[in-house]
Amino acid sequence: MQVRSRRPLVFGWTLALLASALFARLGVWQLDRMHQKEAMLAAAHAVLAQRVPRPLALAGDEARTRDYAWAAGDGHFADVPAVLLDNQERDGRAGVRAYRVFVPQGAAPLLVELGWLPVSADRRMPAVPPPGFRHVAGLLAPPPSAGLARPVAQKQPDGGLLLIALDIPLLRHELRLPALAPRVLKLDPALPPAYPRDLDILPNTLPPARHLGYAVQWFGLSLTVLATALVLTLRKPKPSRRTGP
Repeated sequence: MQVRSRRPLVFGWTLALLASALFARLGVWQLDRMHQKEAMLAAAHAVLAQRVPRPLALAGDEARTRDYAWAAGDGHFADVPAVLLDNQERDGRAGVRAYRVFVPQGAAPLLVELGWLPVSADRRMPAVPPPGFRHVAGLLAPPPSAGLARPVAQKQPDGGLLLIALDIPLLRHELRLPALAPRVLKLDPALPPAYPRDLDILPNTLPPARHLGYAVQWFGLSLTVLATALVLTLRKPKPSRRTGP
């Protein structure tokens, strides 16, 4: 009888430890994301503080796909469809981030982020004609993180491509540009066209402080599970009342 009575206790503690470990692991993951984004922001800030122009050819360097650099150069916008990144809010309004392919002189083509455009209530995508200027400058950066989104390109009536995740290998196939650079150029807000834009490298994503807040919550849940299990273990059972003579 003694062995049988201990089974619920062992089973309960096993579940509690597993749940506590899972919550703690999620907390550690959130801290890792916080540190990653802090490092990204620091790297981008250092580049933006100096703004030393580098060649646009750096965008095609596969060994530096996660780096940041201020780049500038001449070339032309290719006669290929525009790329629209969906689900991009700005000031509480739904919209898209618009990209066009730019071909620098003597370098691989790359995506240039022209800025943000609103989307109407009927979900009609805005037109994004290729700009006429031949000089670009801005922040070379990795494409926005796709997260868990599945990269799918939806062709629009005007030939543009609508995506919920900016997937470079997919765009190489859809645009028939095998040499499309792995980094994108966030166009200097001082340059035309006059679309709303900025040099934010974490648009529509959680800032580091939010990850820290979630980490604290997960660690708190982990401790709460252990504390609850301990209280239930130490709680004395109420004595049963005997009835009858």
